[in-house]
Amino acid sequence: MSQIEFYKYQGTGNDFVMIDNRQQQFPKNDTKLIAKLCDRKFGIGADGLILLELSKLHDFTMKYYNADGNEGSMCGNGGRCIVAFAKQLQVIETDTIFDAVDGLHEAHIKDGIVSLKMKDVAEVEQFSDYMFLDTGSPHHIAFVDGIQDFDVYNTGKSIRYGAPYFEKGTNVNFVEQQNENTFKIRTYERGVEDETLSCGTGATAVAIAAYHSKKTSKNNVFLETLGGTLEVSFGTDTNSYKKVFLKGKATMVFKGFFEL
Repeated sequence: MSQIEFYKYQGTGNDFVMIDNRQQQFPKNDTKLIAKLCDRKFGIGADGLILLELSKLHDFTMKYYNADGNEGSMCGNGGRCIVAFAKQLQVIETDTIFDAVDGLHEAHIKDGIVSLKMKDVAEVEQFSDYMFLDTGSPHHIAFVDGIQDFDVYNTGKSIRYGAPYFEKGTNVNFVEQQNENTFKIRTYERGVEDETLSCGTGATAVAIAAYHSKKTSKNNVFLETLGGTLEVSFGTDTNSYKKVFLKGKATMVFKGFFEL
């Protein structure tokens, strides 16, 4: 049996198994293994697994897998964590450009705070009782009252599998405004199929949705998740959003080995 070293990282409570896979030793097509490693009772426990791999043109490549073992769309908090991981591995120093499933990302890290550039957002769909946009992952956003006692799991699950998303699904965010540019957010994540303590692409989507729907006039927005506070800033160009940055702490929790 061979041993694989892993690291556990978290960004505002969104936690990940991180593996240095520059030598291509990890069997990344083994969805059952990935799901087992992410299992909180029979494995390491995480919302997802992230591989740091070589890139032909940039500092590294990020490969993200959901807790169900399948390769996922972009994960914002995971992106922040892999920047901290790359710094720990001495792949980068303070600034980086890396490859991810939704394209290139720039990032800066200082004192454990990672500022991650997200993809531009060209379209925000606004309906009578919800909004929808893609920030690297798809997000359904509903502004609600009494978010602390809101049934995120059951309501989120019904929306995630319901029309118009069905099997492909979406992440579902419930939001309550606190002041002019602060919003509380709770997220049901597809792939995890449960509420998570934080969702980076969700926080990004909520910040843009709040501005787009004129709930705030600020282009720097604070998102209070169950796991801590994230900051999102962006620039506007007619109805599109550019220079979108997700900022917050990314921390190593522990490291260890598992046997294949």
